[in-house]
Amino acid sequence: MDAISVIRTKRDRGELTPEQIDWVIDAYTRGEVADEQMSALAMAILLNGMNRTEIARWTAAMIASGERMNFDSLSRPTTDKHSTGGVGDKITLPLAPLVAACGAAVPQLSGRGLGHTGGTLDKLESIPGWRAHLTGAEMLDVLDTTGAVICAAGDGLAPADKKLYALRDVTGTVEAIPLIASSIMSKKIAEGTGALVLDVKVGSGAFMKTLDDARELASTMVALGTDSGVRTVALLTDMSTPLGLTAGNALEVRESVEVLAGGGPKDVVDLTLALAREMLDAAGLKDADPEKALQDGSAMDVWRRMISAQGGDPDAALPVAREQHVIRASSSGILTRLDAYDIGVAAWRLGAGRARKEDPVQAGAGIELHAKPGDVITDGQPLLTLHTDTPEKFDYALKALPDAYDIEPAGTAYTATPVVRERIA
Repeated sequence: MDAISVIRTKRDRGELTPEQIDWVIDAYTRGEVADEQMSALAMAILLNGMNRTEIARWTAAMIASGERMNFDSLSRPTTDKHSTGGVGDKITLPLAPLVAACGAAVPQLSGRGLGHTGGTLDKLESIPGWRAHLTGAEMLDVLDTTGAVICAAGDGLAPADKKLYALRDVTGTVEAIPLIASSIMSKKIAEGTGALVLDVKVGSGAFMKTLDDARELASTMVALGTDSGVRTVALLTDMSTPLGLTAGNALEVRESVEVLAGGGPKDVVDLTLALAREMLDAAGLKDADPEKALQDGSAMDVWRRMISAQGGDPDAALPVAREQHVIRASSSGILTRLDAYDIGVAAWRLGAGRARKEDPVQAGAGIELHAKPGDVITDGQPLLTLHTDTPEKFDYALKALPDAYDIEPAGTAYTATPVVRERIA
């Protein structure tokens, strides 16, 4: 077996054999296949695709490159959620303790932000003392004692994916649906959860800009999960507008705590509850009432225990950026559009995100939204507040925002896009 023959097969639109897939993933993980060769194969996959058999075998080979977790010792059924990433997507923060409060165990392995999309671990690290990195034993202990854990994946989990993900990021092959699907599902299947709900974002602020692409990705991932014995369902959710009223790390933690306290923006609450019901149903807990758990404080209790168990102080003041800049409406009317991508880019430029994985982030940086599409706007009222510790970043962030929103004359018809657009099972 050699890398060139594998590359040529896919270059010429052939189907990779199971033996070719097993060999190339193993050899790349061990360093026998060079980055340049895997880059060529990734581009061939982007251009020519993979069928269901190939994607399933590719996913299995990445799982086999490392260890698999096991939660059989837990007394609760396990269920997890994965989001494909967006702007203001803080849903994991209230969702994990909410589902745990309803009787499931939630082993949530999360990641960091890159570019315009935020990362769950970056958000939680704005809480003083909170630790993202846990040993396997620590993770199991937090899960057993609190019902939920949100942490970084260990190095032993699908190491082939970790190496390939970094390569895709610098070779223009991130958008390849077979590689996105196998990347996500290899980690989630290796994680060992019994049920999985996928939140596949669609819109300007998502990696999938169209419903057709989002459907293809969701269907591919649902099939991979189902074929591997994991009860899997996907929701296609809107990412044309940022979720909630904040984009940024500490800002989003603060908003998540508001949701857990029984308040928070309607779109965040609605999506949190929709995903919670799917997770609980997949875990066999159909009679659980997540809305009640938000209102009676039980979800907040799990949040506090979970944060404390990972070294965080749930009562500590969250970081606040030193500088603010307010953008005001230049006319009156109805806000009909607020672009998620533009808001995400501006938040990233303020210091809330990173261009490279090794870049630091500012805990207090980000953007507050003072209105959402459909709201009536008055000339001069605040629309956005930009937050950063480094005011020299304001000019660069503002360059992302001139076309970020539309204000139409009063009386203009506006129809809201539902937060959950489709369900795929």
